[in-house]
Amino acid sequence: MTEQWQQDITNWIDSGELLQATLSQPRRKDGTASPKTVIRPIELKNGLHYQFEYHYPTKVTHENIAVDQAAAQVISQLQESYRQALVKTTEADVQLLFSKKGKAAILRKPPTGGARPTSLQHNRQKQRVLAEGKAAPFLVELGIMTAEGLVHAKKQDKYRQINRFLEMVTDVLAYLPKDRELTIVDFGCGKSYLTFALYHLLAVEQQREINIIGLDLKADVIAFCSELAEKLGYDKLKFLVGDIAEYEELQSADMVVTLHACDTATDAALAKAVNWGASVIMSVPCCQHELFKQVTNDALSPILSQGLLKERFAALATDAARGTLLEVLGYKVQMLEFVDPEHTPKNLLIRAVRTEQQGVSAKKWEQYEQFRQFLSISPSLEHMLADRWPVRHESRMEQD
Repeated sequence: MTEQWQQDITNWIDSGELLQATLSQPRRKDGTASPKTVIRPIELKNGLHYQFEYHYPTKVTHENIAVDQAAAQVISQLQESYRQALVKTTEADVQLLFSKKGKAAILRKPPTGGARPTSLQHNRQKQRVLAEGKAAPFLVELGIMTAEGLVHAKKQDKYRQINRFLEMVTDVLAYLPKDRELTIVDFGCGKSYLTFALYHLLAVEQQREINIIGLDLKADVIAFCSELAEKLGYDKLKFLVGDIAEYEELQSADMVVTLHACDTATDAALAKAVNWGASVIMSVPCCQHELFKQVTNDALSPILSQGLLKERFAALATDAARGTLLEVLGYKVQMLEFVDPEHTPKNLLIRAVRTEQQGVSAKKWEQYEQFRQFLSISPSLEHMLADRWPVRHESRMEQD
């Protein structure tokens, strides 16, 4: 014979009124049941389910049950495993208390759960610049998305990387000029996932006037990217074979991107960006060997005597020097995590935006000099921008 509490649970689940149920006080102490189970509705790709969240002392596990099986699962657990339940519905909060013989006492109170949520997304999807489910032509052509807008399983990491990059770009769009065509240069563009993403964001979605140039040493890669740009109709996206340090076709640029430019090629790209007066710089360094050979300080011998530690320290010192030199010149600099460290250790992105500060910051230059002398280093970026520093242009110095 079905008892009233069993009929109530079935009705709440079948009608969608159940907001949450918490089962507690296990009948046995042998650990066969989790100390607490929380049940809530979730929306999955194949429809509404109820998620059973089992709370153990050292872990939490989940099980998703279809609607037509959920009521039976709850009833079974209350009969066999638990002596108490708090059920929140749209109409009331109901507490079930079970005696040792299984007899249920039912207590009802006014509802505290509110209305049933309109969205029950499982692991609510992060709002991405390039949302899954809406096919972006360049992502389809690059093999990241299907024509229906679904991301291929093996391309999830690349998809997240592209979105992460666009999020970082979106945060600093206010620093770019709004009254004219933008010029953007991507040094060492490679297969140009990010270059195409930038074009899609700015030219396609935001309808801004832009001119993007991708530069790389590999002729076959540039040929591939050029063909794809033409196929997509991206007429203001151009790809060239060339070396960062030798590229002289522009007199100015609004934004410079450099992803994994090896060793001092990153410095060459940063120097170009500064000399062009770029408003935004986005740089992911790679293979920083220069300072590894230079850095020395007896006080740091516990680090510098170990090759692996020295390599990591030298890489950090390299980026610290780059960031500080950009700050000397009036840029606001942030060091950001580009992708999850589990995917690649080369996950640091230098994001710099030009502020209204004029001239050179004497305070920042003093900090840089102390840092440089402490480590006995001579970074390439300092030499590439030699004519900009206070020692040669003291009249341009500003005291902070």
